[in-house]
Amino acid sequence: MRTTQRAQLAALAVGVLAVPAGLVVGTAGTASANASCGRAGIIADGTDVRMPAGVSANIRNGSSTNCSVVGWADNQDVLIYYCWTSGQNGTWTYLYDQHDDRSGWVKDSLLPNNGSYVSCGF
Repeated sequence: MRTTQRAQLAALAVGVLAVPAGLVVGTAGTASANASCGRAGIIADGTDVRMPAGVSANIRNGSSTNCSVVGWADNQDVLIYYCWTSGQNGTWTYLYDQHDDRSGWVKDSLLPNNGSYVSCGF
């Protein structure tokens, strides 16, 4: 699924789930659509891909460049996509890098096929 399709689906979901303000009695806070630092994704996709030669990307512990780097997807590593969510400046995929035995988040624009096609649901 392309990034624009993801954005359209997200906008549709927001519209479907919208509740008039007068009906909300109380809330615990605003839900976040991104993966905060330290939050893992769910194993939902299972697609495996290989990073192109000469291409690398930081693997982070959340869907933001403010989150810690926990590894690198590079040098034709085999990656297993788990799911995607919104994050800093676009969508991010939670994945497992078989070569480095690391899991984490990578911005979809840096990944083959623009990352996972299965939403994490948050």
